[in-house]
Amino acid sequence: MPGTASPSPRPGPRTVLISGASIAGPALAHWLHRYGFAVTVVERAPELRTGGYKVDIRGAAVEVAERMGILEDIQRASTDMRTGAYVNDVGKRIATLPAGIFGARLGRDDEIMRGDLAHILHERTRSDVEYVFGDSITSLTERPDGRHDDRHDGRQGRAGHDTGGVEVTFERGAPRRFDLVVGADGLHSNVRRLAFGPEEQFVRHLGAYISAFSLPNELGLDREELYHAVPGKLISVYSSAGDPAAKGMLTFRSPRLAYDHRKPAEQLALLEAAFKGVGVSPSEGWTEVPRLLEAAREADDFYFDGLQLIEMDRWSRGRVVLLGDAAHCASPASGQGTGMALVGAYVLAGALAEAGCGPEEAFDRYEKEMRGYVAVNHALAAKFAKEMTADSRRQIRFRHLMMRILPHMPWKNLVAKKIAEDVQRGANAITLQDHPAPATATGRAPAAGMPDVRCLT
Repeated sequence: MPGTASPSPRPGPRTVLISGASIAGPALAHWLHRYGFAVTVVERAPELRTGGYKVDIRGAAVEVAERMGILEDIQRASTDMRTGAYVNDVGKRIATLPAGIFGARLGRDDEIMRGDLAHILHERTRSDVEYVFGDSITSLTERPDGRHDDRHDGRQGRAGHDTGGVEVTFERGAPRRFDLVVGADGLHSNVRRLAFGPEEQFVRHLGAYISAFSLPNELGLDREELYHAVPGKLISVYSSAGDPAAKGMLTFRSPRLAYDHRKPAEQLALLEAAFKGVGVSPSEGWTEVPRLLEAAREADDFYFDGLQLIEMDRWSRGRVVLLGDAAHCASPASGQGTGMALVGAYVLAGALAEAGCGPEEAFDRYEKEMRGYVAVNHALAAKFAKEMTADSRRQIRFRHLMMRILPHMPWKNLVAKKIAEDVQRGANAITLQDHPAPATATGRAPAAGMPDVRCLT
């Protein structure tokens, strides 16, 4: 296979199974392929998921995107948001600001729809990586060095080699064997459940829920986002460049709720209960809310989940490791989830590529490099989750007043910088390390004299 060095008595990991084809999984697949690994990505959904809300690419994530060669693709697919505005109960704009202030973006920071980024990553990897859609992992059995069952080899199995690995069974496909397994399958990670235990052990609820969905752009928005607040709730509608539809987002404060995250009907019932009565008349909030709830019921991309952190003492166990939200979800409140996924993929692949280290050492390096970055963004998520919804109408009126006068103040740029400070601190809370030069984008092996980029056991 490309990038493989001379045989050694104890061959290093070469086959990697990644669970999850959203952002973190394909980003990791991109790097691992370039480092000479054979990569398989398994995804429960029957096809690539192209829905979702807008996501930010900031700070270190911009640098990673540039190193991947996808920064220009992201810029071409930018949401190109122009303004954000707060509206009153009848939808009149009462305070308007540039979108960059709302998004806390500076310099080359950008914003893209999650589905567009997933498409970019899939297009960059689909000819070099094996994608298996419509399937899911059902069990993981790690075999120590010295035990090998040739029947369960991965796509490029090594029959006859005496080495450890992970035997994987699937809902639909035949059992296979891989050197490493990566859970990049989100907040409700299946791999985390199989390898580490029930989700409840690792979740910290931040006191709110969020829903996102598409709807007809009946408000005629053009790269604009509208916000409306009532005590304990935040309503938003926006349109982005190139999309004839609009997106709605509904956030509400609540203790942790019991529901099945795979059953939209249960989630819709909770959403409707939380917003019952809101907007039925101008005195009860924005009159657009009932239409948003109706759109949520009809949307084929309806999303609902809690603002939650995943907190774990370790992100790896044996030859199984977690990445992105599966390891350290910072919730949408942080605005950093996508950036953390891209950065984490770069860091994990680089650790595995360092010659002369085993999987456990590589995973330790990955965690050591990422932990501080994650901690900063977890703290910001907890802070922002509290600030997303206002406690009272008085507090809402004060926010509106501040937004109205800001554009007319001589120190408005300093205020905008201050607003962005926390977010930028989180986006730049890691210094990217240089790793061994990867193979070319076509997957060819490094030139003669370059180090072997496999992580040896």
